[in-house]
Formats: sequence, C-alpha cells, structure tokens
Amino acid sequence: MNSSPSTANSNNGRHGNGDTSGGDGRDLILHFLDKVRLSATRDAKEDEGEESPMELNTINSAGGFLVVSPDKLSVKYTSMHLHGHDVGVVQANKPAPFKCLTYYFEIFVKDSGVKGQVAIGFTKENFKMRRQPGWEVNSCGYHGDDGFLYRGQGKGEAFGPTYTKDDTVGGGINYASQEFFFTKNGALVGKVPKDIRGQLFPTVAVHSQNEEVSVNFGQKKYVFDIEGYEASERNKQQMAIEKISIPPNIGYGLIKTYLLHYGYEETLNAFNLATKTTVPPIYIAQENAIDEDDSSYALNQRKTLRQLVRNGEIDAALTRLRDWYPQLIQDDKSVVCFLLHCQKFIELVRVGKLEEGVKYGRLELAKFVGLDGFQDIVEDCFALLVYEKPEESSVGYFLEDSQRELVADAVNAAILSTNPKKKDVQRSCHLDSHLEKLLRQLTVCCLERRSLNGDQGDTFRLHHVLHNNKTRR
Repeated sequence: MNSSPSTANSNNGRHGNGDTSGGDGRDLILHFLDKVRLSATRDAKEDEGEESPMELNTINSAGGFLVVSPDKLSVKYTSMHLHGHDVGVVQANKPAPFKCLTYYFEIFVKDSGVKGQVAIGFTKENFKMRRQPGWEVNSCGYHGDDGFLYRGQGKGEAFGPTYTKDDTVGGGINYASQEFFFTKNGALVGKVPKDIRGQLFPTVAVHSQNEEVSVNFGQKKYVFDIEGYEASERNKQQMAIEKISIPPNIGYGLIKTYLLHYGYEETLNAFNLATKTTVPPIYIAQENAIDEDDSSYALNQRKTLRQLVRNGEIDAALTRLRDWYPQLIQDDKSVVCFLLHCQKFIELVRVGKLEEGVKYGRLELAKFVGLDGFQDIVEDCFALLVYEKPEESSVGYFLEDSQRELVADAVNAAILSTNPKKKDVQRSCHLDSHLEKLLRQLTVCCLERRSLNGDQGDTFRLHHVLHNNKTRR
C-alpha cells in the first residue's frame, strides 16, 4: 500500500522483462523489489524520534533578572523590578516537537512573589528575552496576574482565571486543530488559534521579586491528563469520519474485489455468506463490470500458491508454477524466481539449516549477484547467516510473516498479468486492488493536509491506523 515506486532502479537489464512480456515487467521489479527495501527501512524511519525539551536554557535567557537552579528545572526572579521591561524570561533547551498530535508542559508556582506576574507560553528562538511571552509578535502567553492571554501585542484578552502560589499551570499545542491550549490545576482553561509558524520554544517568565516556578517537561506525571486529552481529540476525529455516510454496498464491493484480487477464496466465501442478507444488491456500471471477472481469473490456483508461500513451502510453490504458468519462470533470473529463491533461502535459515542454506544460496541466489536491482537484496539475505539470532538482527525483517506475504503478492500479480483478457492493459494494474488504490489516495491526502500545516502533527502511517483500529475492536 505504499505510494508509487521510485523509478530509480529502472534499467534495461535482462531481469527487466523476466516476468511478463515487454517493458511492463519493470512494474513488478520496481514494485516488489522496492517493497523489500522498504521493509528494511520502514521501522528505522518510523522510530526516528524528535528531541524533546528536557531542561531550561541557561545560555539564552534574561540572566540579569533571574537565577536558574542547578538542575535547570526551576527559575527565580532575583531583581527589584524597577522597569516594565525587567522581565526574567527563559526558554526550554529545545523547541517543542511537532511530529505528534500534541505537545504539553507544565509549571508549578512555588512563590508568586510581590506581584504574581508569572507567565507561561511559547516563543520563537529569536524572542526578546526581556519581554513577557505574548508581548511580542510570534509569541503567545497566559499570564498569572490578570488571567489574560497575550498574542503578539502588549494588550491582552480575557482568557481564564488568575494563578498564584501552589498552582500548576500547563501550556500545550494541538497540531491537529492548530491551537494553543492552557490548563490550571488539571483542568482545561481554554484554547486559541495557533497563528505562528515554525519551531516554538516552551517559555516561562517571572517579573517581580521572589517569584519562583519549577518546570515539568515530562520527567514526572502531569497534573493535567494529557493522555485523556489526546484520546478525546482522536475520538473527535474518528466521530467526524464515522458521520460520513457511505452506502454499504460500496464498501462490500471494495472488500469483495480485494479478496478476489489476492486470491482469498475461503475468506471471500465466508464474507459473501455473512453479508448475503444484510447488504443491498450491488449495481455496477457496465464499464466497471469486467473488474470482478478479471479479479476472479485463476482464483483457485492463486489461492493455492498463496497458501504454499505463506506456509513456507517454496519448493511446492515452484513446482505448481512450473506446471501451471511455466512462462513466468522460464527466465531463471526473473523477479518472481528471485523472490521465491530468496524466500526458500530464508526458510532454510528460519529452521536452522544453515549448511543447506549456504548450498542453496550458491546454487540459486548466486545467479543474481552483480545484477543491478538485485545485488543489495542478495547481500542482505546472505547477511542472515552472520547472526547467531538473525531474527533480532538488522535483517530480521526477512523472517517476518510480512515477507512471505510480499512474495505471495508478487506471485499473485504475475499470474494476474497472464490473463489473456488484459493483454492491451498495462500490467501495473495487477499490482493493487481498488481498495489499496483508495487507501493510497487517502494517505496522499493526509500527507498533503499535514504539509499545509507546515508538516506539523502526527505523521500518517496507514498500517498503524489499521492496526490501532483493529486492536480497539
């Protein structure tokens, strides 16, 4: 369900048309070989985190008016507050991360000092460190002495209650709604539009003698239930989606063609039986009526081959392919042959038959050594032999069930490409079902929407969404 494969690996080598006639065979190569590579990099990319603020920045602060504690998590105003601009301001050491639904931090007012002019908010890196957050453009602050919210100017707006000694106040960013929100003693005070672009730093200000606050960047449990807040925000999104009315027969049709496309015959029969009395008849336009027939092509044979590959019975799968579709493997350097031979090697490693795996690799995988488009995957396969526990290694993804599914998908697509009714249609149409094309379009739309928000907010990962929805049911 990935977006269109890169053309970077396209070439005119012999393997470029091993599965199907003509240049369209490259579709299989680019699609399924790139999927193998994506399996190797997906988890690493998704685990790339952002650095979060962990302490106060003692370098970029109004040091003449405040003292930061040795642990860099408390700040105290030590000046006499002779002028309006004698503010003690300090930012976090890192900007707020933005590849997430929300960011949040809290302060605890240890002492409200003479005037209680404590403030919490967000500012840009180049913020004037002798001004309260919210007094300058590109900043926002919730002030304790008057409960006002300041957004880019010296004049505030009524927002919430004042806060003083022993109060805990929080400031957050909701990237989905593009809003700032603030809390007091575990309760949501309010929210305002976030009209500032770019990186923002959590910021604290003290402005009268003896004012002192400590900061919690997540080192300890927050007073405000941020997890509950995020869950509520996600539920709002889900409820908005569920309000969209879709005729049940449309969803039925998408699922049915998906099951047909991938040869899940038994699941299809069970699905048909379960929905027989609950789904209205499907009326398909004439120009689309051939899709189901085409997806039904060689259904039983595709089902059999998928089961064999999913069970790791690669020799049996190759035997059936030779009997049923010899044209697909007559070129022993085709992409289907390559993936099946790789999987056979992987299955030998899986059961600990390393010597047999070495022999098989020398016999079959060695044919692909040096061939552009295959070399890196061959090397990764052989790397399985190096590790005592290959399943825990950097190439352990080969031993996951998803690798078997990928190989089964490639075999399935190759068989669909032999359908004589589809000779005049690009064979790339066999790579994905209608449902997958729809989900890919959904992914593109979500990424585009995030881009319009300055790439802020949750990174959309379809398989995470599908998995999370499955575990909630």
